[in-house]
Amino acid sequence: MERMTEQAVSPCVNICQINPETGYCVGCMRTIDEIAGWLEMTNEDKRQVLNQLEERRKAAA
Repeated sequence: MERMTEQAVSPCVNICQINPETGYCVGCMRTIDEIAGWLEMTNEDKRQVLNQLEERRKAAA
């Protein structure tokens, strides 16, 4: 299995507002804990979060 060596990029789009109904940021769809912990997360953890964002967008629509 090939490992991804490219660093995961933050999905932040500078629209920082947590939706109280979903608990997700309106701009990037991350939780406040994911946003606050992003810099300390491993690249693998960041990729797991990134992989969830599209499903969160669909569920919030």
